Amino acid sequence: MSVRVRDLFMQELGDLRYEPIEKRIRGMIAGRPVLDSTRAMLVWEPKRVVPSYAVPIEDIAASVIPAPARESFSDPGGGGPMLGNRPVLDPSVPFSVHTAPGEALSVYARGEDEEPVAGFRVTDSALSDYAILDFDAFDAWCEEDEPNIGHPRDPFHRIEIVHSSRHVRVELDGAVLAESATPYLLFEPPLPVRYYLPPGDVRLDRLAPSETTTICAYKGHASYWSHEPRGDVAWTYEEPLREAKEITGRIAFFNEHVDLVIDGTALARPVTPWSRR
Repeated sequence: MSVRVRDLFMQELGDLRYEPIEKRIRGMIAGRPVLDSTRAMLVWEPKRVVPSYAVPIEDIAASVIPAPARESFSDPGGGGPMLGNRPVLDPSVPFSVHTAPGEALSVYARGEDEEPVAGFRVTDSALSDYAILDFDAFDAWCEEDEPNIGHPRDPFHRIEIVHSSRHVRVELDGAVLAESATPYLLFEPPLPVRYYLPPGDVRLDRLAPSETTTICAYKGHASYWSHEPRGDVAWTYEEPLREAKEITGRIAFFNEHVDLVIDGTALARPVTPWSRR
């Protein structure tokens, strides 16, 4: 019997997953490398859609001790982000939420009298000597000699940008916000296709710059456009990362919050973590 590959990957979301990586990983705080390891692993706790770095505890140049007694296992249950019909934990869910049994750790990277970095050791034989670390608690990360932002990169996740001549119309509450026949399609499964449009094809007079900014590990720093009273409906990358240079300055709309009509066919609004605001 055949199996859809995407379904195969999604079936594993409920499991604790890990993958060794061959990159040299460094994490810095206040300009000092707190860890420097060529033995790092990527770890996905159940329901997590992006990985965390896990490194051997002996590769951490700081005191690593069990955290003060507190609940170290919690399942947020329903009501959180969804991807299709599956509940997931996206990067908006804090590191302190754990869905695998284990032990909370304190990493005293700044000294014994300073606030420690959060760590976690899962109850699993393959990872028993490793500490999973809170990415956001570090000032900077490097994979080899290149900065890494947002979260650790997933070797099984990629973006692909394809030039197209499809006719794209973006509508909201009956008003046309954009119309283009020269979109760039950005594929990033399991997320929906994103249509990046030339700014000249977007009704910028119906949008306003937003104060919102976000970081994508694969594309870089995004700034947003809002449409009142709906809020943020579109975004752009003015200085994207190397892999995403082609979308520089182009504008993409949330499939989740606007009505997209592609070659005359209206698309259904997908359900993703960005469906919730």
